Formats: sequence, C-alpha cells, structure tokens
Amino acid sequence: ADMRLQRMLGHLSALLHPKPRKVLVVGCGAGVTAGCFVLHPEVERIVLCEIEPLIPKVASRYFAKENHAVVDDPRVEIVYDDARHYILTTSQKFDVITSDPIHPWVKGSAALYTREYFDLCKRHLNPGGLVTQWVPLYESVEDVVQSEIATFFAAFPEGTIWSNDINGEGYDVVLLGRVEPLRIDVPALQDRLDREDHARVVESLREVEFHTALDLLATYAGQGPDLAPWLADAQINTDRNLRLQYLAGLGLNVSEGQRIYDDLIARRKFPERLFIAPPIEKLELRDAIGN
Repeated sequence: ADMRLQRMLGHLSALLHPKPRKVLVVGCGAGVTAGCFVLHPEVERIVLCEIEPLIPKVASRYFAKENHAVVDDPRVEIVYDDARHYILTTSQKFDVITSDPIHPWVKGSAALYTREYFDLCKRHLNPGGLVTQWVPLYESVEDVVQSEIATFFAAFPEGTIWSNDINGEGYDVVLLGRVEPLRIDVPALQDRLDREDHARVVESLREVEFHTALDLLATYAGQGPDLAPWLADAQINTDRNLRLQYLAGLGLNVSEGQRIYDDLIARRKFPERLFIAPPIEKLELRDAIGN
C-alpha cells in the first residue's frame, strides 16, 4: 500500500500536468516518489528538499531499485533544508510540488498541512502547475482528516481527491490542487502512456496494479464542492494554531480508516466536467469509479 501511494503521488502529479519540466519533492523518505519523476521524459529538473542529510544516503543505498537511483540522476538537486524555509526563500517556480510528510502528529510535520503552507506552494507554481499532498486515513480520526482536507481546499477550492484504497479498503489519499480548473483528457492520457518514451512509466505503474490510464483515474474519490457539507465544521489548520499537530495524536493506533473512507466515498459524485472523453469511454470510467 505504501509503494502504491508513493507511485501515485509521483505519477498522478506528472501525468495530470501536460508537460512537467520542473518538480519540487518535499521529503525524500525511500526516494520512491521523487524517483517516479526520473521516468518522465518531459522532466528537466527535480529539486528534492530533505531536512535530514542522512536520509538520501540511506535511500540511495537500500532503495536504488525502487527509486530508480534518483539521487544519482543528473537532473536532481538535493537541498538540505526545512521545506517551509526553502519554499519561502527560493525564487524558483515549479510545474509540480508534491509533499509526502510523516504523520501530522509527529512534531513539526503539521506545518506542512497549514493554510499558509499551501498558499506558499501556490505562489511558487508556474501557470498550469499543481500541488499534491498525502493524507493518511489509517491511524487517524475523522476530525483530523476533515481538517487536513478542508485546509487544502481553502487554498484550492476546486481540488480533487484520489484514493489509495485496496479493494475498497480505505488506507490513504492524495489531494491534488491547481489554481486553474483541472481538465483531464482521458484518450490523450492513454496515448501518452502508449508512447515508447513512457515505457518505464507504464512498468512502474504496473508494479502497483495500474495497467491503464483508466485504472489510475478510477482512483478518483471526490472534489471540493461535493464535500462542502461534510467539511462544514472542519477546523482550518494554520501557522498560528497548528491545531492539527495536537488533534492528530488522538488517532495514534486507532483503526478508523475504513469508516472515514466510506464517509468520503458516500459523497463522491461523478465529475462530468473534469474528464474529457468520448461517451463510451466516459461511461467506462464512470463504471470504474463506481458512480
């Protein structure tokens, strides 16, 4: 499940952008998310921001196969810094910014789930750029997940949610936001995956059971306007309160992921305007999503 999530963060971000050239990855971990971008031929530069210098060294030693030797790729620059400080002080802008921080109850990580952080990311996007963010459902409670999603949607009102569920069992999700409305040309996406220069992308996706563009898009789990009633009372996490850091601790060792996922999916509606496809393909996608 973790491998699938990290591949989703990388490949969804790259594939839902028409031509991602510059990418910022917040947090190295095993390097899998950053390594996904190595496979995309359009990508010219990857900035990997990691606060702990030991992590990339360990990732390169133990996970080079899974992350496609990302730390040795000439397009990659590793910046050892706090992500908030780096984004605040850099003049660079990116086509993709993706964050996969540790659970928000770990001291300091809730700062990567605040309204100010998402607004900061938004200011560092090129036109058409997008932001993706990991949100765990496991070891969490509903108030926490609602706060995380509502805070993200406060910055990206038309944001979308993509589910890393295993056979309908909720685990975690990816939030995706853009300044401009998101439109996904389904046939064009499949054509892109069918190109010879995307063969390694296809192989990477197949390793986590995504065999077609339809499989990947079938993870669609909702968007901002549909979830407004569910999020009506959610508390926004800000730099001034960092409420999430304390609330999230209530979810430690709690197993409510399935219930939270079911509540989320119950409010999902098929987004007619989001997907551009011929009627037959759109019907297939509707069936795959479950609406």
